[in-house]
Amino acid sequence: MLALCLLLNLIGRGTADTYVVFLLPLERDLDWSRSQMTSVYSVYLLVNGLTAPLIGLMFDRVGPRVVYGLGMAGLALAYLLASRMESLWQFYLTVGAITGFAVAALGMVPSSGLLSRWFRERLSSAISIAFAGVGLGALLIVPATQSLLSRLGWRETYQILGLVLLAVVPVILCLPWKAIVAGHPEYRGERKRGPGAVRDWTLRDAARTLNFWSLAWIFFFTSVGMFSVTVQTVVYLVELGFSAILAATVFGTASMLSVIGIVTTGALADRYGPRRTVSATYAGSIAGIIVLFIVSWQPRAEWLVLYVTFFGLCQGARGPIISSMTTRLFAGSQVATIYGVIYACNAFGAGLGALMGGVIHDLTDSYRPGFVFSVACLLVAVLPFWRVPALRDFSGRR
Repeated sequence: MLALCLLLNLIGRGTADTYVVFLLPLERDLDWSRSQMTSVYSVYLLVNGLTAPLIGLMFDRVGPRVVYGLGMAGLALAYLLASRMESLWQFYLTVGAITGFAVAALGMVPSSGLLSRWFRERLSSAISIAFAGVGLGALLIVPATQSLLSRLGWRETYQILGLVLLAVVPVILCLPWKAIVAGHPEYRGERKRGPGAVRDWTLRDAARTLNFWSLAWIFFFTSVGMFSVTVQTVVYLVELGFSAILAATVFGTASMLSVIGIVTTGALADRYGPRRTVSATYAGSIAGIIVLFIVSWQPRAEWLVLYVTFFGLCQGARGPIISSMTTRLFAGSQVATIYGVIYACNAFGAGLGALMGGVIHDLTDSYRPGFVFSVACLLVAVLPFWRVPALRDFSGRR
């Protein structure tokens, strides 16, 4: 179960993240501005957020076979169509909208719903391992895509990605979903009893609490801060004089370290609680952005090692902790729907951050103001962990 969630997250987010290496080829071939280029990624992120509640509702109503099948088929369709596109609106539709829906269907909303049926005591650790698929996808798929782009055109590369994804669809549909959905034998009776001794939270009830909006706040501002930087990292390094392969490798290596960071912080949160763990990850992310700021004056490879270490280890580390807190604070038959709405704020923030990064660059012809903007957002994001009692005192144990 855990391996399945990890793999589907790897495929979904890893494929979507390849857009960072398509930026320069598309910009050169189609003569679009940077803000136009990043706006395609923003559409993907915004649609990913808008559809997250729908994905949660679908998961609760029709189950994961339909959700995951649609997600994989949609991702394949998006990339096959993208290989033939000419206009910006067509990229909004394919690489933006269809990809956004598909990645939501393959992502952490259904994964959290499944994992909550199989894990209790170490739920944060389990979700963090599934979340690690985000980093592994960028590590494995982004450099491989860059290699294809170096040998082929962007159209041919999109076509190859689409065909590979299409071949995975029958495999997804043939999995033993009945057994997977049933969950761990020890918890099946608990699920059948429904509310029982534990409150069966509904979306309406959850939305009336400070905890719900605090988690949404954290997701939103964290994503704004992170994605205003990450979407343009490869292009930023190339414009400073680093090779495209090195820039893609830096992006992929940071994602590799994010796997370690995600898994480690999940385990630490289970043991020590989220506040101290999460605060350390925000400090690491800010340190990484400061290093990127320094690189703009001193473009040396040594600085990239520090950036990869700080930023990479902390990239994505908040996601599994927020996911596990959501499943525990709002346990019940609608947990996937509730998490879907909270996760939507993550995607909205990511979309806004990606767009703001491009807009700030176009307005100032510099990346430095964007780095300042990113740090400010991360400082705002961490506040609920210190100011909201339920989050501040959350133990990490059930």
